[in-house]
Amino acid sequence: MAIVHKTTLVPSKLELLTIWLPRQPWYPGGDRPRLARAGGFRLDDPDGEVGIEVMVVTDEAGAEPVGYVVPMTYRAAAMPGCADALVGTTEHGVLGTRFVYDAPADPVFRTQLRALVHGGVRAQAQHASDTPDLTVLVGPVPEVTDVDVVRVPISSNGAPAPGEVSIAWELPNGSRTRGVIARAR
Repeated sequence: MAIVHKTTLVPSKLELLTIWLPRQPWYPGGDRPRLARAGGFRLDDPDGEVGIEVMVVTDEAGAEPVGYVVPMTYRAAAMPGCADALVGTTEHGVLGTRFVYDAPADPVFRTQLRALVHGGVRAQAQHASDTPDLTVLVGPVPEVTDVDVVRVPISSNGAPAPGEVSIAWELPNGSRTRGVIARAR
């Protein structure tokens, strides 16, 4: 079980993402996003070494707000061979220096996301330890080869199709929406 510490991060996750996001090929916005947390969940690393978070942020820099799915992993040391996936480093008030990665490049994230879609693990609350997130809906499938993150969530009002993960998040106007954020292939 991952422990969610109530502490500081310097720079914050949103500060890291504000620099990192404009450099991503799937981000169509400009070089100055205005990001806000909108939702997300966590997955547990069975070995307790890697923090795993799937965050949804909204960017209000354009004419209309756009939601983005940004899964991140947090590690105590650099991950060999993954410099291109490094979002940045941050100082955690309890754990010290954390290396923050774009999670699809992290094998621990890929394993746990496959396990979620397979039905072997449960999504955990983003801001509370040992608390399942019941708003994360999964269309489980018996076998999963791999799972792709959907960077711009696809609107979904019903139950997810087999192999899909959908979550709810908050829009800038305070209303909530739901969308598919991952799909098995």
